[in-house]
Amino acid sequence: MKYNAMHKGLIIVFCCLMAMSACKTVKEGNELPDLKVSANGRFIATKDEKPFFWLGDTGWLLFNKLTREETETYLEDRKQKGFNVIQVMVLHTVEAVNVYGDSALVKKDVANPKVTEGNDFANAEQYDFWDHIDFVIKKAEEKGIYMALVPVWGGNVKAGHVSQKQGEKYAAFLANRYKNQSNIIWLNGGDIKGSDSLAVWKTIGKTINEIDDKHLITFHPRGRTSSSDWFHNEKWLDFNMVQSGHKSYEQDTSANETRHFGEDNWKFINDDYRLKPTKPTIDGEPSYEGIPHGLHDSLATRWTADDVRRYGYWSVLAGAFGYTYGQNEVMQMHKGFSASTSFGPREKWSVGMKALGSSQMIHLKNLMLSKAFFDFVPDQSLILDQGVRYNYLLATKSKNTVLVYTYTGRNFKVSMGKIAGDHVNASWYSPRDGKSIIIGVFENKGEQAFNPPAEPKDGNDWVLVLDSK
Repeated sequence: MKYNAMHKGLIIVFCCLMAMSACKTVKEGNELPDLKVSANGRFIATKDEKPFFWLGDTGWLLFNKLTREETETYLEDRKQKGFNVIQVMVLHTVEAVNVYGDSALVKKDVANPKVTEGNDFANAEQYDFWDHIDFVIKKAEEKGIYMALVPVWGGNVKAGHVSQKQGEKYAAFLANRYKNQSNIIWLNGGDIKGSDSLAVWKTIGKTINEIDDKHLITFHPRGRTSSSDWFHNEKWLDFNMVQSGHKSYEQDTSANETRHFGEDNWKFINDDYRLKPTKPTIDGEPSYEGIPHGLHDSLATRWTADDVRRYGYWSVLAGAFGYTYGQNEVMQMHKGFSASTSFGPREKWSVGMKALGSSQMIHLKNLMLSKAFFDFVPDQSLILDQGVRYNYLLATKSKNTVLVYTYTGRNFKVSMGKIAGDHVNASWYSPRDGKSIIIGVFENKGEQAFNPPAEPKDGNDWVLVLDSK
């Protein structure tokens, strides 16, 4: 049973009060705005043309592992830290069972979701796997968070557990269930190459899009690939997503990899940015904070807050419309070691949730939205000494602003005169705390050298901000 019988009466009263509160919330306009591709094809906008900066978190096993109370804790934490998208698996496996013991499917058949009459949490016979997902999605909606749903994780399809016919029926079930929910984004795929079961992925994408053309849809690919490798010209694909992956420069040498970019996730964004037709792009899975380099060796060096900041600024200044953060324990909602534990977690999800990087991502979002976000265009000609690897600099500009990111805080030179005005106001913006340091006023012509605060080292990252005076 899901609850102690002696508390049944209290739970029923509580649920009734919650239902009344929910009705009141909806009546007051709780629905989130529809999202769409911006007019220039590079960004995501709300229906009233306001910029939507995607700041995502990977809560992949949220639906399976967390209780209602834990869900509230997690979503509130992410809301307070500025996250507005949670990427989550609907079906991790065809054997999926949630924390309350409810199975998702009848006999592991994705074409036959296990659905009961009613959705009363106080009644164990009514509250099922899908009711719990409904609860999480609506709770996220209350907190202003969109849910990016992976219908079925890629390995299940690759293993032959989902035929094209089954995929079509299951996709129709999901699309019909959530087409009127305001905070949905669809992530077809799930850590898989599109070439693995290509027909199934095309069927799922097409079916969802035909039933639900209200919500955006993309494809979450395998590491070191992009959705554009297989689906860029598909009508159902609204934007591209890359998974730059979890390997270091030294590890990313396999002949089996499509691209040998190592940690240079900005290169994936560059590739997608040049494609026609123009579509927005984002790094939906860079290296996670607290996870070992290369994933599988728990004794290997682990990615830090410095690393996840670098991936974020590199990708956004290269032209991405946002960024997805990840943390080892949180992405798998680790509660204790079991057969499903992966990648050497060291603490519970509730501790991992407090990792330093998670509180620093909001500064990237705030910086970009403080400027004319839709007007930014990557322009590396601004930098006269671009560097390589960790010394590489990324630059973007709008009519009145230049942004240059340095991960190491080394000295560099900028080619001036590429934004409006005879003079510019210069300042340093810290990705670590969001604070600014005024440098001064400079003539907007010729070459200008800049010296970031402190001595150069990995993680002494700064954004040079030049604004027309």
